[in-house]
Amino acid sequence: MESVLVSACLRGVPCRFDGRAKASDEMTAAIGDRRPVAFCPEVSAGLPTPRRPAEIVGGDGHDVLDGRARVVDDTGHDVTEAFVDGAGRALEAARRTGCTEALLMARSPSCGRGTVYDGTFTGGLRAGDGVTAALLERHGITVRAAPSA
Repeated sequence: MESVLVSACLRGVPCRFDGRAKASDEMTAAIGDRRPVAFCPEVSAGLPTPRRPAEIVGGDGHDVLDGRARVVDDTGHDVTEAFVDGAGRALEAARRTGCTEALLMARSPSCGRGTVYDGTFTGGLRAGDGVTAALLERHGITVRAAPSA
């Protein structure tokens, strides 16, 4: 059976920054008959649940991976290292389980695909990917924003 990496919060695991989950019927339909591999990069890197909200300042996940941007929480604390570590752990999980596709949480500085919060903590968005989405994509894994995420 084919496997797909899925943001754990979208599978009902309460691991979002605010301690909530965000499962949906649309998500279940998107997974189809594949085996979901639920994974939370932030928790895997040791960040607590709940935790301070974080956003990418100075770009998107590709810029973070290239050292041109960073991830900070809403108090200004730099959490870039944890986000990069969690992305690496997500890549390892995808490789270990044979995932060639990932369905990830939208807008997240970790998992976001296509758009991420803009680093101002005002709810604004910018085009780009989260750190995990960028790393997975760089290693040939197809990344999609999950429906209703």
